[in-house]
Amino acid sequence: MGESSHRCCSLSVSMQQPDYLRHIRVCLAIVICGLVLSGVTAFPLETEIAWLLSLLHTSWLQPAAQYTHLLPWIERVHQGLSDTYARYPFVAYGTDWLAFGHLVIAVAFVGPYVDPVRNKWVVTFGLIACAGVLPLALIAGPIRGIPIGWRLIDCSFGVLGAIPLVICRRAISALEGPAA
Repeated sequence: MGESSHRCCSLSVSMQQPDYLRHIRVCLAIVICGLVLSGVTAFPLETEIAWLLSLLHTSWLQPAAQYTHLLPWIERVHQGLSDTYARYPFVAYGTDWLAFGHLVIAVAFVGPYVDPVRNKWVVTFGLIACAGVLPLALIAGPIRGIPIGWRLIDCSFGVLGAIPLVICRRAISALEGPAA
């Protein structure tokens, strides 16, 4: 009877532990989807900016877009892309490679999705990349004439990308157990 009650208690304790693998996979799915979305949307930049510009010119959005200085910035970006792509279409090839890079990095996160403990280094790599977004945006942004609001939005991608990765890293550590 003592052994049977011991098994029962250990079973209930293990059932109360969080499902670390599920948490890891949800966090990694968020990161992978974000990277794929960022990658896919980097291909049609001129078309997307034209669509955004027409949306900002609608009567219900235009006052807010004008007040926040978003409209003049998007008009400038659209003009820059249109002029550049018309005269030098090969420049768009650079953003094609940017898009490809996002998609390749997304594929790298499949490894920890399948085997998180063995591939935890990919999560660490992702955290380092997220940290690198901040100095890049804050140093290169002013050099390239990017408005401060836009630089802060860029920084938010590094911060928001790190959140699921930190959660994932902690869950991997818990999955590894005290031996790690």
